[in-house]
Amino acid sequence: MTTEELPVRPDLPSSGWSSGPPARRRSKKLLALIPVLALAFVAYAVRLPYFVIGPGPARDVEPLIHVSGTQTFPSGGHLLLTAVTIRQANAYDLLGAWLDPASSVLPERDILAPGETQEQETQVARSEMDTSKIDAAIVALSGFANYPAEHGPGALVEAVDPGAPADGKLFAGDVIVAVDGASVRSPDDLGKKIEAGAAGKALRLTVRGRPGGAVTVSVVPRYEPKLKRRIVGVRTVQNFPFSLTIESGDIGGPSAGLMWTLGLVDLLTPGDLTDGRKIAGTGEIGPDGKVYPIGGVEEKVVAAQRAGAAVFFAPAQDAPAARAVAHGMVIVSVKTYRDALRYLHRQGGS
Repeated sequence: MTTEELPVRPDLPSSGWSSGPPARRRSKKLLALIPVLALAFVAYAVRLPYFVIGPGPARDVEPLIHVSGTQTFPSGGHLLLTAVTIRQANAYDLLGAWLDPASSVLPERDILAPGETQEQETQVARSEMDTSKIDAAIVALSGFANYPAEHGPGALVEAVDPGAPADGKLFAGDVIVAVDGASVRSPDDLGKKIEAGAAGKALRLTVRGRPGGAVTVSVVPRYEPKLKRRIVGVRTVQNFPFSLTIESGDIGGPSAGLMWTLGLVDLLTPGDLTDGRKIAGTGEIGPDGKVYPIGGVEEKVVAAQRAGAAVFFAPAQDAPAARAVAHGMVIVSVKTYRDALRYLHRQGGS
């Protein structure tokens, strides 16, 4: 029944009872809603100095690893990297995180460095991911592909030092193959060529490994008093002996390193490490094979459980927190990638 259809009270003359024009009553109701709508919009639009961390995707690593130039042995199981979702919160996000036991809230200072923007933090996370992929390949190839004794030409950039002359010009995964037209045979050779350049003069570095092909990058070395030599600010290793690329998509940070390593080992060796199961995990990998702690392990355990994983590898320091939220999934504490390999072999993986 609409307002216009309300019946006239029988105890009053029709001309003596009225609630006012319908349009005016509607206007008053709409005016009363304006503060409510404004408050709802502010609660949505205003970002607070907090971030909400929640379970992210769990992705099978082997389909993301592409190797050519050597024999590989794809397996039937699944090695899953785990990630978290992270977003700056509004009022609704905080309420949702409070209601969701799988989410947590962190203050902005725990996510962003002083003066750092979200865009800058994202770029740092992507750089960390690129370095983690290289470190994972160093570990796997050193153990199962006779690396670095067998290697390709050039110097592979493992990481770029923030604020160094090469920052923003060179990136993890670049392969420096020449300096001022002279071929680079190894990281040591690169260092000698940088040192031999004229003071204050830009070096022309020929770089391969980028999607668009070879490029030339100009970098002016800086003298480093502590090292007593000129530097461009990159850490380099021997180039890999065959073509190897890893897709990480929109996932950043270093915590997929352990699972990249296990995925590569599984591809480079006969058999199936997983014995047909879904095995998940997390942990930053060092070039020496050590596994380092990470953030968000509780959310990553939830992501692994949602994906149906039977086992979850966690850095030793993070294992207690992982066990506290695991339900029916085995948590395996690891200090090195070989701890994970030993567990898989004992469980029937080959």
